[in-house]
Amino acid sequence: MVIEWLKFTVDSNSREQFIQKDEAIWTANLATYSGFLGKEVWIEPDAPGKVIFTIRWETRQQWKSIPLEDLVAIEKEFSTVMKQMNIKYKMIETKEFQIRKFPNNVSP
Repeated sequence: MVIEWLKFTVDSNSREQFIQKDEAIWTANLATYSGFLGKEVWIEPDAPGKVIFTIRWETRQQWKSIPLEDLVAIEKEFSTVMKQMNIKYKMIETKEFQIRKFPNNVSP
């Protein structure tokens, strides 16, 4: 499994609207692609203007096979809605992680 980790800044007063629209636009679209396993929203209690999304993919190949033009179209739709709602946001950090699982019954 591969994790796509995205960190955003957003006005703290608009955070919930940002998260809801992300779910309606980004998550709904990503869920149509092969390999999408799910998405979580992480909120830092001491940083109300920051939002982290973790997106789980079955494989890196499936994640990276999404056509660039599709991603551009989804972002255009999302950014248009954000402008209409007067919500400013910025992606400030991205990371990629792999999840490794080990057997529970390993003896030393």
